[in-house]
Amino acid sequence: MEAVSTDKAPQAIGPYSQAVRAGGLVFVSGQIPLKPDGTLAEGDIRAQTEQVMENLQAILEAAGSSLSRVVQTTCFLSDMEDFPLFNEVYARYFSPPYPARATVAVKALPRGVRVEVACIALAD
Repeated sequence: MEAVSTDKAPQAIGPYSQAVRAGGLVFVSGQIPLKPDGTLAEGDIRAQTEQVMENLQAILEAAGSSLSRVVQTTCFLSDMEDFPLFNEVYARYFSPPYPARATVAVKALPRGVRVEVACIALAD
């Protein structure tokens, strides 16, 4: 097991790694819309989703992978009414075959954000 870290995405805000490489896979921790400097990305669900996806991309690249190698995502929304706009941005970052996905609404997310996304990708 190997921890993955990059300064091109926000540092972990708790006792966890940005990602871990293990068994030919990369497990990326849930990303919220923090900029690499740790400040919150301002804006609506579209802007927040874009920042989350950019964070995932940076971490995957640091691990030697990419968004095109993602096999599964887990998406958390603080309001399911945001789903259509979230999906619009999310779809721009993937192409067929799309990763498997679970999207759930939750009561709250860290720092009061509207979206968090975690993923699993092929490492090599």
